Parts: sequence; C-alpha cells; structure tokens
Amino acid sequence: MPVDEDERRARQEAHWLVREFGAEAPLYAAMKAEKAIEQKDFGRCARWKRVLEILSDSPSVDIRRGVAVK
Repeated sequence: MPVDEDERRARQEAHWLVREFGAEAPLYAAMKAEKAIEQKDFGRCARWKRVLEILSDSPSVDIRRGVAVK
C-alpha cells in the first residue's frame, strides 16, 4: 500500500528529530507545531501533529517504515 506524500514527509521529519534530538524529539516537534499555529499555518501544524503521533507510538515502531521491528 503506497504512503501519501504528507505521511512520508511526517515520517521523515520524525526520523530526523529522533536522530538529532533523541528523547527530546517530541518537545522539538511540539515547538514546531506551536510556531506553525502562531503563523496561522494550519497545514504545517497538522503535519507536526502527525509527527508527534508517530513519535508517541511504541518504541518498537520503525519510524521510517511504520512497521514493528522484529
């Protein structure tokens, strides 16, 4: 099943945040979402909300593919 462009981009952002900030990745994603709200860019805010959802998934989820790691 193909992943749409928005989902792919959100997963990319989540992966990058984890690589750069580790356990603090959700904090940075929340700050990005807040900044988007301040700028009234609700499309970008929705993407950062999705990034937060991806980051909040169980630690056994592979962020790049969204499948459980075996």
